[in-house]
Parts: sequence; structure tokens; C-alpha cells
Amino acid sequence: MDIVILAVVIAVVALGAISGLVVSSRKKKQLPPAPPSSPSVTAPPAEPHVGEEAEAPTAKPRRTVEEVELPPAEAPAVEEPVVEPEIAEPAPAEPAIEVPEPTAGRLVRLRARLSRSQNTLGKGLLTLLSREHLDEDTWEEIEDTLLTADVGVTPTQELVERLRERVKVLGTRTPEELRLLLREELLALIGTDADRSVHTEPGVGVNGEEKPGVVMVVGVNGTGKTTTTGKLARVLVADGKSVVLGAADTFRAAAADQLQTWGERVGARTVRGPEGGDPASIAFDAVKEGIAENADVVLVDTAGRLHTKTGLMDELGKVKRVVEKHGSVDEVLLVLDATTGQNGLVQARVFAEVVNITGIVLTKLDGTAKGGIVVAVQRELGVPVKLVGLGEGADDLAPFEPEAFVDALIGD
Repeated sequence: MDIVILAVVIAVVALGAISGLVVSSRKKKQLPPAPPSSPSVTAPPAEPHVGEEAEAPTAKPRRTVEEVELPPAEAPAVEEPVVEPEIAEPAPAEPAIEVPEPTAGRLVRLRARLSRSQNTLGKGLLTLLSREHLDEDTWEEIEDTLLTADVGVTPTQELVERLRERVKVLGTRTPEELRLLLREELLALIGTDADRSVHTEPGVGVNGEEKPGVVMVVGVNGTGKTTTTGKLARVLVADGKSVVLGAADTFRAAAADQLQTWGERVGARTVRGPEGGDPASIAFDAVKEGIAENADVVLVDTAGRLHTKTGLMDELGKVKRVVEKHGSVDEVLLVLDATTGQNGLVQARVFAEVVNITGIVLTKLDGTAKGGIVVAVQRELGVPVKLVGLGEGADDLAPFEPEAFVDALIGD
């Protein structure tokens, strides 16, 4: 009995001990961890959102390495750019004004160039006339030579008839006598008493004011009309006259630019309008400008009218009528290409029907052996050749001098 009671007591004590151990281990698990030996670095409080109050930190937070402010590093020295002193660009230089060659004796100076291209006519005739016997075949050859040189049928027949008579009377013919005979007959055929001066004298306008001399230059495309107008300006400036140019050729591209370039070279002002503008209006303004500037001469370059276009030719007549509202037109010069021969005569006829042609300008006379066109065109129009072009140089336009021309034909 006692033993049983003792066993129960021991069991209860053992059970209580075990229960205490279990409770003790549970309490140990619920205890907070021991404080660390060194405080940890806490992150700074997050910035408050708009409308929230920021919590004051309990202790000054330690800054991280990224937040530690380093002393500002010295900025590298920046080299200031060297400012070069500005050099003002020179203003574009005015085109140099050229001094054209004097016109007196210009054809004589160009005689060698003319004689080289006319040997077929002059020297061909001398060779035929120097034959011992001048039979019919020889006279036919002389006639063919004259026709080939574009002298024209009627003038050729007249010249051959006079040569026949004089050779028969002369009898024996020395080379010098033949040269003199041929010179006299050619001069008679060309004419030495015609007025070949280009009339550019100032006149009186419709309102009684002094007006410059007015020259219209006409001709078909390709004859060198605009170039001739520019060269004529040089001729007039060389003679001491002041010139205004009217660029009334508004249908050919760059014609006005070309004429203005010619004018700038000798100090002549160019009056121009828009491309395709009214030619008569531009011509009118050019003469008006010439009156205002008290210029000596106004040169009007007209469009290169095709002689087959009747409407365009009528417009050329309109240009002349409009210009005459200021006063009379003193010269109407027709520019012909000497190399076109008989076709040039067709052009001459049509232009003469539209405007009153007062003079002829023969261009490219140095490039053809057909010097007889001088005779033919004068006979056709009844007006004299006043100027001849003997090359592409600026001063290769010369007043026509019959004596110098014939001397170039037959040589010394």
C-alpha cells in the first residue's frame, strides 16, 4: 500500500517537472531578441507625399556613401576662342569702263581681214581680165564670178558691159591699168556719193523739248542684231556721244542681258522690261529715259522678227509708231548676214515694207567671198550700206567706206 502511494507521488512529481520544462521552453521562445552590441544604420525616412506631415526623425540618420557631399572639383579651364578681327569684304567692283577704238579709219585697219575673204571676187576678176584674148567664154566667166559673189543680175550685166567697152578702147592692158579700171568701175557700181553716216543728232520732241537721236535696229534672228546694237554703242561712245540702250527684244531669252552687258562695258545705261513684255512699251520708256538723262543717242534693239510672220512684222511697225510719240526716229538700220546672199534680199524687201529702212548693216562680211551683196542690197532697197561687221571682236564694226572696201577686193 505504502509502495503504491509512493509510486503515485513520484509519478505526479515527474509529471509536474515535465510540465515545467515545457512552459519554460515556450516562454523562452516568446522573449524578444537581445539588443545588438552596435546600432544598425537605418535608412532615412521616405519623403512625405503632398498633404502628409513628415515625421521628425528620432535620430540624425547616417548618410550613405552616395549622399556624402564631396567638395566641388575644380572645373577644367576653358580656352576662350580667339576672335579674329572681322575683315570687311570689299564691295563688288564696278565693271571697268572700256575706251573703244576710234572709228575713223577703222575699216582701213581691218582691210587685211577683209581682203583675205574677198580674193575670189577681186583677184578672180583681175586674173580673167589679164588674159591675152578676151573671148566670149572669158566674159561669161567674168559674169559668173560676179553672180557667184552675189552682185546681182542687173548690176552684173551693167558692169560687164562697161568693162567690155573700156577694155576695147584701152587696147593693150597692163596689170596696173586693169587694176585701175576695175577699181573705177566697182566704185561706180557701189556708189561714192551716198550719205553713209549714221544720223544720231539730237532733235526736237513733240512737246518742244530736246530729244536724243533715236536709232532702231531691226533684223531676223541669227543675223547678229543684238550684238550689232552693242557694237554700235561702242562706235558712238568712241565718237564722244552718251548712249541709252532700249532692250525691246523681249522674246529671245537673255537678249536683254546680252545688251546690258554690252552697255555696261562702255558706260551706257540699258532700259529693259520683263521677258515677254511689250516691246513698244520698252522702246517708249527708253526714249523717255534718254530725254530725262539728256543723252545724245537712244539705240532700240527690236525683236528678231521672222520675215514670214506677218503679225510679228506688224508689231515691229507698232514699235516705230509708239516711239514716234516722243518725236521722229532718225535711223532704222536693217542688219543682214552677208553669208545669206539672196535670202538676205528677201528679208530686206519685207522689212522695207513695214518700216522705212534708212541704212544697212552687213555682218560677217569677213567670213564670205560674197562681197557683191553690198551692191545687190543697195540696189534692192535704194539705201546705202552704212556699217559692216568684220569679225567677232568688240571693235570689229566699222563705218563702210567704199574706197577702202574696193581696195581690199582687188588688192594692192
